[in-house]
Amino acid sequence: MAEQPHVFYTSQTEIFQKQLKDIKQKLFASSMLRLGVFVLICYGVYFFFGDARGVIAVIILGSGLFIFLISRHSDLSFQKKLFQELIAINKKEFQALKREVFDFPEGNEFKEDMHYYSQDIDLFGKGSFYQYLNRTATREGASSLAEKLKGNTIDNIKNKQEAVQELSEKAAWRQDFTAYASISKSETSTATVVDLLKNHSFFVPKIMQVLPIVFSMLSIGIFIALFAEIINLKQLLLWFIIGLGISGTYLKKINKLSEETSKIQDVFQQYRYLLSQMEQSVFASAKLKSLQEQIALENEKASDIARKFSKQLDNLDQRNNMLFGIFANGFLLWDLYQCYHIEQWIKNYGQKAEDWFAVIAEMDALNSLANFSFNHPKYTFPEITEGKNVIKARDFVHPLLDPAKAVTNNFSIENQQFFIITGANMAGKSTFLRTVSLGIVMANLGLPVCASSFSYSPIKLITSMRTSDSLTDDESYFFSELKRLKFIVDKIREDNYFIILDEILKGTNSTDKALGSRKFIEKLVASHSTGIIATHDLSLCEVEKDHDEVKNYYFDAEIIDDELHFDYTIKNGIAQNMNASFLLRKMKIVDD
Repeated sequence: MAEQPHVFYTSQTEIFQKQLKDIKQKLFASSMLRLGVFVLICYGVYFFFGDARGVIAVIILGSGLFIFLISRHSDLSFQKKLFQELIAINKKEFQALKREVFDFPEGNEFKEDMHYYSQDIDLFGKGSFYQYLNRTATREGASSLAEKLKGNTIDNIKNKQEAVQELSEKAAWRQDFTAYASISKSETSTATVVDLLKNHSFFVPKIMQVLPIVFSMLSIGIFIALFAEIINLKQLLLWFIIGLGISGTYLKKINKLSEETSKIQDVFQQYRYLLSQMEQSVFASAKLKSLQEQIALENEKASDIARKFSKQLDNLDQRNNMLFGIFANGFLLWDLYQCYHIEQWIKNYGQKAEDWFAVIAEMDALNSLANFSFNHPKYTFPEITEGKNVIKARDFVHPLLDPAKAVTNNFSIENQQFFIITGANMAGKSTFLRTVSLGIVMANLGLPVCASSFSYSPIKLITSMRTSDSLTDDESYFFSELKRLKFIVDKIREDNYFIILDEILKGTNSTDKALGSRKFIEKLVASHSTGIIATHDLSLCEVEKDHDEVKNYYFDAEIIDDELHFDYTIKNGIAQNMNASFLLRKMKIVDD
């Protein structure tokens, strides 16, 4: 039996808190050791003061040791950040199990007014399904997840399900992936990186593959000659000026490359960890194996290549330390050597980086889907069929409703059937429409749905449930609604859609509305469409008498002991009880 989510998150938090405590102790010891080395260097300079060779030797040896300790301390600091991030992830997931997700991104930037369904079913925004689902750690992953939600694609659903199921079982792996992505975030988008790599103007001559190495070896020889008193400081200074002169010839172009690469260094620092995570894992599902294959190279690992480039960018960035930059370029031709290797990397691997970024974005988005599956072990992966039923669900309910309070429904609709749903205000019609809509979106994504069983014949979704007037475009409410209905009619000529409508033609008078609504439904039925419309207009239920494809359903409301009661259960037939007059009296808006 799979580990329960709340048990897993509690256990993970305790483990990482212990590891964090150990790392903090090591960091303290590392800080003390660095302080000790610094004191020894100062003492050595004081002890050999007046002896230039002795001072230089102390500074060189001491600096080398100090740089090693800084690198070691940096690794420990990274581990500290990693454990802190893992603790935060598990704490947030524990809160998410209680449906406290309002600290997660809302995804407002992904809203589209004329999308097929996203505005109608609260796909994005505060309290949206995106906010409940999203666990991406990269901006590209967030965009990829949003595009999946809006994609309205019905291909390869079984492959999607297999990938989500497999990744769901790798909870610790998923958390490591997210943590690595989170602690090394970059302000620069991967699109900017790809553009820079594609449009770079090469400037370093091929001789710089060898010249800096030769120059560095000669510099070492000159230092040895200085200590052996073969040459003096003036000759050393002359050599230093020659080195600065060679480097200075390309200074303007080096500065430009340094400025550009400083913006992308963090990107490769981040992606090398994520590529390594993917390379080290063993996947079984076709989709995940395909993603692995897209980053695979014949002789090298993508993570190693990204790591080398990140290191090269870091090496070039050292020039910004003025003291290091001056001496390294004077004696080692440092900038030219690093720029040569950076340009060689761009020539050899620049075109592959775009593929790597796309794969990581896809994996980041899949992580969110898998996390949703892991957090809802009682949800059901739809059984994909090609039968006459488009949807056949038992104990079906909206995933954002509190399971302790939510009322489930059994629901079945066949291909080319059209349901008319009536019922009182607040009886559950609109919630049911959103439940069916989101169920279709989730099924198409490869997600499990909130039902005890769910048989599904894949179909795209299109809705008209919320329409607003546009002051910006000088449109009336009614015209906006007509545009939406025209959008639906045009789309169903091109493909097969599940159509969901909620109280159409609200912007006209009741007689005109009833006539227009009936004609529109008859047009949809004639086009062999499948779908649902919710309405307060009981006259529309007459369509069932003339068309076998149309079925009437309703949500009931009862007044018991002068109180309004709803059972939120869909029933066969036509609503008999309405509640507007009762509510007006109950709230003392009108007199009895």
